Amino acid sequence: MAKKAVAGLAAFAATAIALSGCSAGGTNDATNTIDGEVKGDLKVVTWRTDLVENGTFEAYAEEFNKEYPDVTVTFEGITDYEGEMKTRLSSTNYGDVIGIPTMQPSQFEQFLEPLGDTEDFRERYRFLNTHTFDGTQYGLAIGGNAQGVLYNKRVFEDAGVTELPKTPEEFLEALQQVKDNTEAIPLYTNYKDGWPLSQAFSNLGSITNDPDAGIHMAKNDAPWTEGTDIYTIDSLLFDAVAAGLTEPDPLTTNWEQSKIDIATGKIATMTLGSWSISQMQAAAEDNGAAAEDIGYMAFPSNVDGTQYSIIGGDYNLGISKHSKSKAAAWAWIQWLIEDSGFTEKEGMISTVAAKDLPANLDDFTAENVELMETNPAPAGEESLLNDVSNDSQIDLWGAIYRQKLVDIARGAAEGDKESYFAELNERWAASVASLAG
Repeated sequence: MAKKAVAGLAAFAATAIALSGCSAGGTNDATNTIDGEVKGDLKVVTWRTDLVENGTFEAYAEEFNKEYPDVTVTFEGITDYEGEMKTRLSSTNYGDVIGIPTMQPSQFEQFLEPLGDTEDFRERYRFLNTHTFDGTQYGLAIGGNAQGVLYNKRVFEDAGVTELPKTPEEFLEALQQVKDNTEAIPLYTNYKDGWPLSQAFSNLGSITNDPDAGIHMAKNDAPWTEGTDIYTIDSLLFDAVAAGLTEPDPLTTNWEQSKIDIATGKIATMTLGSWSISQMQAAAEDNGAAAEDIGYMAFPSNVDGTQYSIIGGDYNLGISKHSKSKAAAWAWIQWLIEDSGFTEKEGMISTVAAKDLPANLDDFTAENVELMETNPAPAGEESLLNDVSNDSQIDLWGAIYRQKLVDIARGAAEGDKESYFAELNERWAASVASLAG
């Protein structure tokens, strides 16, 4: 499964779920609370169809039953998870434990059982900001991902890159070394598939160490101005393409093949979330290469010598308001997050704050990279960044404007970086004036 992470910035892009005859109430059993007796039938509805089909979740359930023998756990995997779940939420039958689909925070209480006061969770857990409302927590992330750049260590070694780059200039120099000294493509954009181009946007905030970067961008008349996060992110892509440091024909890129190519040393770097590490390591093992060749670095930037990486939760697990086994559901969520070993096996950052980073982020530890979470938008502004993006037709979470950026950089479209950024700023400013006042 070509799994993509749910970035922390998705909170800005939340969309309301259209409701049709959905009851806000749960079961009438006063003893059916998350603090009740752990027993009953438990249906877990998940986007991880691969772990349902290969029996991994069943194995977890067997271990869970050693501690909670009075619970019968079943699983359902859904391929079009977001689409299907939004349909199911119009009924009362959408499972007991679910990966919470995109919705406005004000809708949490209509569909989900409250887990407790958010402040009571802060010392123990990460990734709380996206699924809290009015001080109440409604979900816990199954695990988390970091943002940065995937790279092949062997290619860097063969190219003579001895230190990981910490500035855009150093990164471009490293890519040039790869081009000069190896046969590998220095930076692969995955232009044709499109969605990988948007992955770099999830580094918003790490360049300037600003957890409010998304909030500020929603009100900034000219975000594509030197010194901002988005300027640095998009400039690095433009400059790499303009210098001939990306694939020779972006129109023929292939996501599935790129996994094999970076794993076997035909590609040096790709800007992707840390969720991609395990996929590339698996591709290495399947193609006679070494999984340990796959490395992960912070985005090449720093503030006073310190590098930062945005971390955010993947899908949050929540309990259906209509579940008849709420205590069992809560026990399953806590067990999976804390005791199952799931995040370790998947190479994810644990939601449990005290747990170490996964081994696949050893480079972060060695380079003293600081982890940071973005702040949620203020009340009433939850969708402002998304609204400005839509109104200006600059698809921050999409590929169209970045594909044009690549086309300009490679000479396939008119303009240059300065003129294109000026155009983006003009369109953005008009929408800010209209929507943000």
